[in-house]
Amino acid sequence: MAEGFFITFEGIEGSGKTTQINLLAGYLEEKGYEVLVSREPGGTPLGEKIRQLLLDPQYDSMDYRTEILLYAADRAQHVKEKIKPALEQGKIVISDRFADSNLAYQAAGRGLDYEMVYQINDWVIDSTWPDLTLILDIDIKEGLKRARAVSLDKAGDRLEREVDDFHQRVRDAYLEMAESERFALVDAGGTKEEVQKDIKKIIARRLF
Repeated sequence: MAEGFFITFEGIEGSGKTTQINLLAGYLEEKGYEVLVSREPGGTPLGEKIRQLLLDPQYDSMDYRTEILLYAADRAQHVKEKIKPALEQGKIVISDRFADSNLAYQAAGRGLDYEMVYQINDWVIDSTWPDLTLILDIDIKEGLKRARAVSLDKAGDRLEREVDDFHQRVRDAYLEMAESERFALVDAGGTKEEVQKDIKKIIARRLF
């Protein structure tokens, strides 16, 4: 592969992104591709510290502007330090969340201006938008049930504690995004094997 390929996974809490990313990465490596798996927030030493701030329930009162700027700082470092270098080396990069999360959570979920959120992200990622974004879709109640079942704090992290209406707005935003060409919608309600089978079909059409 002369140029890298950038895949991102999006979806509400508990949609199974991490499980599916690990399965897909293993599959692609078996096919002979070099794969870099990362996540947001996080992905770099600085980003992991920002992640702790963003998800800590003690910061429930965090201003929405503070929140989006912390995400932007994390993403800028992530792109510069990990994503761009890997793509330049011809690797497949798979990220658990990216800029579209801000459009779903901060614009749709929080009610921040969509164009402002988009422009902030386009600037910090230096227009490094994904080649393919897989949206794992699941009912919000089932997703939150799954997320809280594996959380160290059964009440959930700062985002998992949001009201159902917030998560529904996020899900609706993702469903709207899925109508665009860069995105592919995946039903995440089945078994992990069923979901992975659907993902492999999409990858076969877009990558191979």
